[in-house]
Amino acid sequence: MRIARKPLLTALTLSGALLLTACSGSATPEASGGASGGGSGFPVTVEHAYGSTEIDAAPERVAAVAWGNQDVALALGVVPVGMPFVTFADDNGDGILPWVQDAIDELGGETPELFDEADGYNFEQVADAAPDVILGANSGMTEEDYGTLSEIAPTVAFPDDPWLVNWRESVTLNGQALGLADEAETLVAETEGVIADAAAAHPELEGTTFAYVWVDPSDDSSVYVYLPEDARVSFLHDLGMEDSEGVTQLGEENAGQFFATVSAENIDLIADSDIIVNYGDAGSLAALQANPLLGSLPAVQNGAVAIIDQLNPLAAATTTPTVLSIPWGIEEYTQLLADAAAKVQ
Repeated sequence: MRIARKPLLTALTLSGALLLTACSGSATPEASGGASGGGSGFPVTVEHAYGSTEIDAAPERVAAVAWGNQDVALALGVVPVGMPFVTFADDNGDGILPWVQDAIDELGGETPELFDEADGYNFEQVADAAPDVILGANSGMTEEDYGTLSEIAPTVAFPDDPWLVNWRESVTLNGQALGLADEAETLVAETEGVIADAAAAHPELEGTTFAYVWVDPSDDSSVYVYLPEDARVSFLHDLGMEDSEGVTQLGEENAGQFFATVSAENIDLIADSDIIVNYGDAGSLAALQANPLLGSLPAVQNGAVAIIDQLNPLAAATTTPTVLSIPWGIEEYTQLLADAAAKVQ
């Protein structure tokens, strides 16, 4: 067995690096017991887009696929036996993001098997980990993927549309599968408190309108705009920020999608955004301002652009906000947003 468990609040507040909250607790893993602490409350049934999944007994070998689902298990005190090897914004190349490693260390667990998902789910690796439940609430798995994973172990998929799962839904669905629904509810409340504290520290963000975009450095003929239901966008709503009217319109026209492609000729659609949030590097703002089309946006002209370094773990922390990554990065993130909001004219 490779599950280590500890009190909920200690799992949430992993180290002094989490800044906005702290508490203490034993780091000694329990020697036995599944995720539900002995099997009470089972079987459980989790409803999702592909039907329902029944888990008969408390999982003892938990695997996670796709994005951020392992964070939920860890925050609830469960070290997975397997999880994805992360390539995006992993600055040291070990495939494990810093808040995830902090949680594993805090729980005293072994390093999980790391699944290579560069070309989709690695079913063989998942099967080799011999899980008795697979967490995938935050994912884009197809029905075929779901079927194959379900042959390995009971699998939890997204509730409605692929990739349109916010951090609350991820905690709720994955927590149900672990038999830890009450603990998941408490975890949501704790995380909401962290967010509320950060928002209160930056009241200037309240009501600031934004467009969250990505521009391909090699092709500026179009802009990818993330839509209101996307997790990274809805997290900004939690901080009191608002979609610009253009982004709202795009969301209505592209229901069920997490992004829309806007041609550079139609860039005026997001011109009403107070700030632009964009992935990039130190030279990105100058490049945007020099672009004859993108440089026409008032926010770009004013320098009201929050650029998230796509090689820094903060990019991963805010792309897929989780109950672990939110407290880890929220102070740096809100300051980045506030700096951009200060340049609104």
